[in-house]
Amino acid sequence: MRFDLDPATPQLSYKLLAACVTPRPIAWVSTLSTGGIINAAPYSFFNAMGHTPPTVAIGILADPEKGWKDTARNILDTGEFVVNLVTEEMGEAMNLTCMNAPSEVSEMPIAGLQSAPSTHIKPPRIAGAPVSFECTTHTVVTTSPQQAIVIGQVQAIHVADQFVLDAEKCYIDAPAMNLIGRTHGSGWYTRTTDQFQMTRPDYDEWAAANDTEE
Repeated sequence: MRFDLDPATPQLSYKLLAACVTPRPIAWVSTLSTGGIINAAPYSFFNAMGHTPPTVAIGILADPEKGWKDTARNILDTGEFVVNLVTEEMGEAMNLTCMNAPSEVSEMPIAGLQSAPSTHIKPPRIAGAPVSFECTTHTVVTTSPQQAIVIGQVQAIHVADQFVLDAEKCYIDAPAMNLIGRTHGSGWYTRTTDQFQMTRPDYDEWAAANDTEE
């Protein structure tokens, strides 16, 4: 079945994208408002975009009536944010920060979270997160009045000591982090514990094994 996407029904486009693009990593974003209020909220339209320079991208959405949500507004106002990753153990706290708290209310104490200072930017990290990326805004691509893509340049990466296998070689024990991601529908998540490995093929080796001539 083909679904032709109609700008008049964005909620249907959201359902299709969220159901089909899965699993999605979660950016648990902490920001600081111009009034000094710490905000925390999860975003699953998120991924790493490159390493020269190191960049991540977050899709931010606005409410048709209320406008940009707190996290989006703080990023647009200050140009600084932290992307924290989410373990299964911190899943409940992450879920609490999804709530529609008023702008003057920080979700951090509601979720029982503590903050940790960043090095290069003002917004704090979420203490206990296995990984935190300190980011400054590189580019904002506005795709509609209710939607934008924020490309953040990563200034520093904090990795909890227990997950660093070799600091000099930057070997990280990613499986041990027990991260979670978003899946097909509202409230559904996935674990990253069931994994398998495939080696990237080399063409010359493949050609030799299959007697392929140039």
